[in-house]
Amino acid sequence: MIEAAEIFNELAQGIRPMPQGIEWFSGLGGEEKAAALRLLSHFCVQARATSDDGPTSIQRSGLRETHTPAVLIARGPINVQLWKIASLAPEHERLKAFRLLIAVLGVADERRRQLFCVGGCGHYWHHLPSPNPGPR
Repeated sequence: MIEAAEIFNELAQGIRPMPQGIEWFSGLGGEEKAAALRLLSHFCVQARATSDDGPTSIQRSGLRETHTPAVLIARGPINVQLWKIASLAPEHERLKAFRLLIAVLGVADERRRQLFCVGGCGHYWHHLPSPNPGPR
């Protein structure tokens, strides 16, 4: 899942375009998608996502507020909601969950950089180079 970790962070930071992320995610098998969503939700927790990140994340993800992941993120404690979003099983909901969780990671990580990493940090994902233009 090291490759997944880099892809998540590149997407969240805008280093990699979302269409590439969607292509990568869509190419995973069912259990791989479930594992990727669980890992991604964990990254959101580690980045210190808050309930206040929901509206901005929904907007960034391009989802409508009525899509299931968007509805979930607006309800209750963020850590519980992230787990529920990552646990969505229908295939059509998993892609929406992926897009929203990437957005949550981006919003939370931006705040983390401003609050805790402004003077520099040792987080390798804050020093990722732009990916090669070829497929991964």
